[in-house]
Amino acid sequence: MGRGERDVVARGARLSEAARAVVGDHARAVEAVRAALKPIHDAAVQRELEAIPVARLQDVTEGRLRLGSVEKSGLRTVGDVLAAGPYRLRQIAGVGQRTVDQMLAAARRLSEAVHETVAVHIDVDRWEPRTTALVVALHVLVEAGPDARRAVDRATEVSERLDPLLADARPAAGRVRMLLAGQEKRARAVRAVAAIRSLVGEAERADLPELLAQASVDLLRGPSSDLAAQVDFELRSAEYYSLLAEISGRLSDEAAAEGFLPDEIVERVRNQPLDDAHRRVSLRGYQAFGARFALAQRKVILGDEMGLGKTIQAIAVLAHLAAEGKSHFMVVCPASVLVNWTREVEARCALRVMVLHGPDRHDAFADWKGRGGVAVTTFDALRGFPAPGGDEVGLLVVDEAHSVKNPKAKRSQAVALWAEHCGRTLFMTGTPMENRVVEFRNLVRMLDGGVADALGERDALAGSVAFRKAVAPVYLRRNQEDVLTELPSLQRTDEWEELSASDEEAYREAVRLGNFMAMRRAAYRRPEKSAKLERLREIVQEAAENGQKTVVFSCFKDVLGVVQEALAATATDGVTLFGPLTGGVPAGRRQQIVDDFADAPGPAVLLAQIQAAGIGLNMQAASVVVICEPQIKPTIEHQAVARAHRMGQVRPVRVYRLLATGGVDERLVRMLEAKTRLFDAYARRSAVAEATPDAVDVSDTELARRIVEEEQARLGMARESLTAREPLTAGESLTAGE
Repeated sequence: MGRGERDVVARGARLSEAARAVVGDHARAVEAVRAALKPIHDAAVQRELEAIPVARLQDVTEGRLRLGSVEKSGLRTVGDVLAAGPYRLRQIAGVGQRTVDQMLAAARRLSEAVHETVAVHIDVDRWEPRTTALVVALHVLVEAGPDARRAVDRATEVSERLDPLLADARPAAGRVRMLLAGQEKRARAVRAVAAIRSLVGEAERADLPELLAQASVDLLRGPSSDLAAQVDFELRSAEYYSLLAEISGRLSDEAAAEGFLPDEIVERVRNQPLDDAHRRVSLRGYQAFGARFALAQRKVILGDEMGLGKTIQAIAVLAHLAAEGKSHFMVVCPASVLVNWTREVEARCALRVMVLHGPDRHDAFADWKGRGGVAVTTFDALRGFPAPGGDEVGLLVVDEAHSVKNPKAKRSQAVALWAEHCGRTLFMTGTPMENRVVEFRNLVRMLDGGVADALGERDALAGSVAFRKAVAPVYLRRNQEDVLTELPSLQRTDEWEELSASDEEAYREAVRLGNFMAMRRAAYRRPEKSAKLERLREIVQEAAENGQKTVVFSCFKDVLGVVQEALAATATDGVTLFGPLTGGVPAGRRQQIVDDFADAPGPAVLLAQIQAAGIGLNMQAASVVVICEPQIKPTIEHQAVARAHRMGQVRPVRVYRLLATGGVDERLVRMLEAKTRLFDAYARRSAVAEATPDAVDVSDTELARRIVEEEQARLGMARESLTAREPLTAGESLTAGE
């Protein structure tokens, strides 16, 4: 053995040492998080136990315990029982040793359940030393990013392969040692040196030593100050909470995270690899499952509830396919989110992105055809591009796919043509099932005609279990409450207002004319005496005094104009108004308005038309949401609220829906409750009560006509035909100058 062999062993030893250092640095960073988390988690568990009444112990023991004397002794909660311990419990009159043992066993079972389920929430408005310490510890891992996690994985793999070889190659470290080794050990050393040479060469060609060195530096670098970590947490809370869930082991319910899919599909998805080489963002467990589902099933609908990161899951699929050698990808989305998609792709992966929109879109399309990358275009622009051939496009992504549920629409036909010519298609929508099962079937048919044919009316009427089983090969949906345990609270308040005399007069005139849309906004026709407008001003004022940002949604442009004038006339000092953000505002400008709103220091108000801003734009800066009138479709309201209450939100969200008593608002609310139950049964939940068949077939036009006729009858007016002067649905009114 000469100097060359000794040099190989030395290089292997240095690589092994660097690998062990990275693994150790990462382990210490993780342990620092666990140490900072423990006192916060323990305190949260104690608060939960102190809120559980002693009577709950009967539920755990199926009613066998007699707890009257325990409660009379002053022990009123499960926390009290655990704190008392066996000695004090035994001193209670009428409580024997057997009862004490059963009581403590039941209390410990509840305590264990609370330990497993309680979530830690970080209040950014009330920082304290313990939460600051936790955020500082998490900051190290968040800042190190996916590269550090990748480095640790590679380091672990290298150590497992390299360390046994170094042990076998030890005789080769010196000439004398090699001479003294037996023949078998010398032969093993020769083989080990050759293997080390190959492994080290492979690692150096992949720049592994540099990756390990950089990861160690990143894992040892803390924030410049506690304040810097706090600010970074507010900006990237989703990444902090994702790491916290992973480290704590308190992950979401596995079945819920996997969308309650059948076992055979779940097994196939779990076995699907997911390459992260081109990705710059870590995935939560449910997000990784969603990406694998799209890869394993090839043509699917990802129907996750708003705020769960469907875009990130799509990017993970793109990055994996790029690692497999695919070069061309197409994303189709509403114009309002073109900018958002471009930013997300650029920030979250290493793929080239091109916008195919505007007068130069055909030149951009030709450039994309030649050079590849991720093309982002609109539904209308897609119609002007020729469908791809063969295996040209690695993945077609269709965002807000419910926009193409009508097979007669040209945009739907264009998407269907592209889906037919692409081997992989990913539809993304948080609202795939709004009013009719047939609409959902139309989406499924673009992906898998066999599944669509199997989804007959019997499934629609048999209840959600049959429906979800039938669509399982192509459909995955998860809900916020099941997988995002760290989301701050969402409080909804229906603000019922008595119409003023002026409001009532405007409303009766709209009813007399049979004008449904005028009925819906009559409460804002005379601003100087509008009861709804007065309450809206109070809500905005209160939010401003608390330093909060507010987003105000309405279906109607003219209502937003009234609100804008009213708030401008009475706005508190320091409150900035943004918008109105309407369907007529260009896509790029919409994103800029939202960015300016988010960046504004102090309280601010964003005025937005609910269909223009309720889709695709992220508004986590707002913690107060006001909806000026009930919407015709419940999913429109759900989408709007989810713009603020979503992954990344760090403050509790208050939602106020302004409603007028005794008229169209009351009737709409009652009818929408039935629609919401239908949506929950088929698209949101995995198993709920059977849906009523008559709820499936209520169209928006029929709903409007029914309300007008009922209101004319209630007010003793002769029935008049529903006016055709104004559109019936919010979607149609986006650019109608309402």
